[in-house]
Amino acid sequence: MIRTLTLAALGLTMIASSAVAEKMTLNVLGQPLATGLIQKNMEAPFFENFAKNTGLDIKANYKAIDVTGLKSEETLRVLKNGLFDIVSIRTAQAARDEPFLLGQDLVGLNPDYDTARKVYERYKVYFDEQLGKKFNAKLLGLWPFGPQVLFCKPEIKGLKDIKGLKVRVYDQSLAQFVEGLGAIPVAIGFSEAQQALARGVVDCAITGASSANSAGWPEVSEYFMPIGFQVGFNGYAMNLNTWNKLDADDQKKLQSAINGLNADIWVYSKELFDDALRCNVGKEPCTTVTKYNMKNVPVSDADLKMVASAVGTTSFPAWAKVCEKSLPGCTEKWKGILGNLVGVK
Repeated sequence: MIRTLTLAALGLTMIASSAVAEKMTLNVLGQPLATGLIQKNMEAPFFENFAKNTGLDIKANYKAIDVTGLKSEETLRVLKNGLFDIVSIRTAQAARDEPFLLGQDLVGLNPDYDTARKVYERYKVYFDEQLGKKFNAKLLGLWPFGPQVLFCKPEIKGLKDIKGLKVRVYDQSLAQFVEGLGAIPVAIGFSEAQQALARGVVDCAITGASSANSAGWPEVSEYFMPIGFQVGFNGYAMNLNTWNKLDADDQKKLQSAINGLNADIWVYSKELFDDALRCNVGKEPCTTVTKYNMKNVPVSDADLKMVASAVGTTSFPAWAKVCEKSLPGCTEKWKGILGNLVGVK
């Protein structure tokens, strides 16, 4: 009897030891390698050194999305089905599955970093709420790639000159705005945009100043217009089943570490954007990306007014029609969150 109890106890001890020894691994889907320095210098190092950066005995199996064969539109789907535990959300693309997510980055809503911060702080609770309802996910935080600006191959002197041109866009809000200016919106993924410019599939393309530089857009376009249409929110979400496996203390450590990463990226994004504005047109100092000699297209007051007015005239009305189909009542909800910030009633 004693021998039987001893063996049983030994067996339980071995099982317990095995459980302790088995280190938790999180599958993490990251930003595309092609997007440049935020992915390379901030995101990848954080997740590749996950245990050290979080203080958790957890390993992260990190993969950039463009080496997986997945598309940015699929990020929240693979998070929901548990294929990945944490994903780097590319909001504009993910919003095709849930339009409400795009409501915080409509054309004209975020012309600069300070405004984007105010919008994010107001919207994040509702963004998180919708992730939970539709994707069984928790928002860990968002950061901006920076003002999404214009690169063109043919000569332009202002925003009105894109009339009749084919312009690469990445979400419906931007497509509606571009179309309103008489241009032809063409939805093309970021990784294909450089070749599309080179081959004349599009005449112009819109993205962040630094990301475009890293991807070689200035090699295949000549005119650079630093006017911000959107701010390009991206960030991190976690599968709720995985989140709930962590105890309260570990949840706190993980959230705190991600908060730190997000805060660092907000600062780094602004540094990259400011430097890329100089680098793209051959000015000094140029320290983070490649120096090119694009022709700078001055941004006039009329151009700024055109973009700012888009929220009320184009981007919000167009977004509201799409959003109401998937989330009835989201129009009034948006007005309650952001309406007074931009004068939309």
